[in-house]
Amino acid sequence: MHLNSICSLFLFTLVSSASSLAADRPNVLWIFAEDTSPWMGCYGDEVNAGQTPHIDSLAAEGVMFARAYVPAPVCSACRSAVMTGQNQIRFGAHEHRSSRGPRKIQFPSDLKLLPQIMKESGYFTFNLGKTDYNFIWDQKATYSLEQKSREPVPWDKLKGNQPFFGQIQTAGGKNNVSKFPADRKTDPASVTVPADYPQDQLHREVVAEHYDSIRKDDDFIGDVLAGLKANGLWENTVVVYVSDHGANHLLRHKQMPTEGGLHVPFVVRGPEGVVPKSQVRDDLVDILDLTATTLAWAGIELPSWYEGQDLFGPDFAPREFVASAKDRLDHTIDRVRTVRTDRFRYTRNYKLDRVLLQPQYRDGNAYTKFMHDAYAAGTLSPKLTEIYFGERRPEELYDVERDPHQINNLVDHPAYAGVLDRHRALLDDWLSKGDAGAYEEPASEIAYQADGPAKWKKVNPEYESIREDSDGDGLSDEFEGYMGRDAKDGKLLFTFDSGGWQTEGWLANPGLSNIAGYQGYLDFDLPSGEGSIVRSGLSADLATQGGSLSVAMRVTEPTLVWLSLNYGNGVTERLAGPVTAVPSRSFETSSFRIPESGKVAALRIDFKGTPGTFIEIDSIQSN
Repeated sequence: MHLNSICSLFLFTLVSSASSLAADRPNVLWIFAEDTSPWMGCYGDEVNAGQTPHIDSLAAEGVMFARAYVPAPVCSACRSAVMTGQNQIRFGAHEHRSSRGPRKIQFPSDLKLLPQIMKESGYFTFNLGKTDYNFIWDQKATYSLEQKSREPVPWDKLKGNQPFFGQIQTAGGKNNVSKFPADRKTDPASVTVPADYPQDQLHREVVAEHYDSIRKDDDFIGDVLAGLKANGLWENTVVVYVSDHGANHLLRHKQMPTEGGLHVPFVVRGPEGVVPKSQVRDDLVDILDLTATTLAWAGIELPSWYEGQDLFGPDFAPREFVASAKDRLDHTIDRVRTVRTDRFRYTRNYKLDRVLLQPQYRDGNAYTKFMHDAYAAGTLSPKLTEIYFGERRPEELYDVERDPHQINNLVDHPAYAGVLDRHRALLDDWLSKGDAGAYEEPASEIAYQADGPAKWKKVNPEYESIREDSDGDGLSDEFEGYMGRDAKDGKLLFTFDSGGWQTEGWLANPGLSNIAGYQGYLDFDLPSGEGSIVRSGLSADLATQGGSLSVAMRVTEPTLVWLSLNYGNGVTERLAGPVTAVPSRSFETSSFRIPESGKVAALRIDFKGTPGTFIEIDSIQSN
């Protein structure tokens, strides 16, 4: 037989075998919602009881997972991970909105996306709506059919191309409910605002809007389910309802690696013998398990890189924890890792020079403005002030069974020392398998993000390396522009109020803790009674400084303060002081005479007082 004939016969055999195998397997349909928290009737939510009948029906007929968590609290990173079956930090898909600019991340050649694996196994694969992956991928090899809009659903094509694996993306929390029927709208007075938000009318309206978005999504889901039934597809189709992360208009939900940001609805209904009936599962579930389970439904062996497991398989083992990660979100740069165990959530923050509510894409929204205004006015409660605008702690530990909204950080509580050690070890072990987020993005990507919408304040220190500082004050022209300062006046001015770079380049010498305090301040104590802070990277003309430098500060005990300058010759000279700062409720100014010629390369401020003295600095500026 001719070689070409042999190859053709072999290929025909493979295709026929795949088609035969596929014919015995169920269809799988994911209804994938955006930005949706599990506030449905089936999850015991009283406000939406009876208001989400279609999602509730899936739960009643199938399995509802009560504790399902996503790998990231933002859409592109989460979806990149779920489609790959592996956490986004393992293969460089962790930064939100990657590959949109000149720098492209190619999908690793040794991995395959879930729909591609399904397609190669004989499934017709499709996606209706967004994809939003953080890499360049082979669309033709992945989907048999792509449609940018979720509607209309091409039922005729689905009927004629079974078995199919497809996704229908829904608007979820992004639904526009301005024209939602008034008699179906949620009364803001009926809702409970989560404890980590202000308890006011504005936030009751934000919460009510999310309920309405879910109700509107449920209407669309009802149409999809009706379409399955009308087209004879209901009996042989596994239907999955899931979300990519929590509510979009709640500032500690979407984009935050918290219970609110990571806990999502996850419901599965399917044919007899494929999906159990009428079950509620309370074990911890990683949505990467959905990826693995989908392959199991198709009878496909799990790839070696998969981090999920078949939720209904004979070898299923309940998880000890679910881990998640947060990195850059649009222009807002961060790095956070977290693990959720049966009772606790442990979180590790890596960038401690920025507050939780640092500048972000929602800054123009009324609820974000309210938080900033309330903080500035001093009307925000002490606990919420600490959460949103306080010093970023390197570690957080919460008993989420008793404290579901993560209000009380137990890291310093001696009774939880053993729990803390256990969770540190769990996270360390998880990270040891690979974390691409340990490295900063290249300058080309930082530059692309810096050129984003002008309305976004790009104030993180990572941007400073690519920007010009025309007057040598250590702060780039762009940063000073965002902060409303004169970028070319040559004056030394540090006010620590950007939220995204609290220290403005000041560093603590050994012996001091993190000096980034509440937004607008540096703060630290003197464990030994002595310490100093330094600002290098300057090229400031002393002739423009007015002959003095002032430090507005507050101390708990009398403290001696000195100022030293470095002219770039490697020698730091103590030029002024000591000035005695005394305890006061208000910020008092200590001024130091400085030369009026030459250029300063670095500043150092030394402190000496009683061990344990606490110091807050409101500003450092020349006069």
